[in-house]
Amino acid sequence: MKRILFISLLLLATVNIAMAQKKYAEIKFENTTYDFGKFPESDPVQKCVFTFTNTGNMPLIIKQAIASCGCTVPSYTKKPIEPGEKGQIKVTYSGRGTFPARFKKTITVRTNGVNETVRLYIVGEMTEDK
Repeated sequence: MKRILFISLLLLATVNIAMAQKKYAEIKFENTTYDFGKFPESDPVQKCVFTFTNTGNMPLIIKQAIASCGCTVPSYTKKPIEPGEKGQIKVTYSGRGTFPARFKKTITVRTNGVNETVRLYIVGEMTEDK
């Protein structure tokens, strides 16, 4: 009985050590939603920046960032982000050619990290000029 208990504990310790040494990248955003608030249709182009950190222990690579429509354009850090370093995803929203209204757009970010897909949101309201 003591031998089985000893072998079980030894196996459990080995698995824990192997799991602790696993290499992974992990993206952690400061915020996943940006609210532009209200802005006039005479100033339809709005910009924001989403800042993130690689909280993993191997380099993080952003494979792509795709917006839910053509009025939203993301640009992102192309080089690998080392563990503990920060990166940015810059988003430009253009309300040109649209009617003044409230909006919510999605940017889908794909990475090599543990959480492979992260969704970012921009919201706001373009108001009619008076």
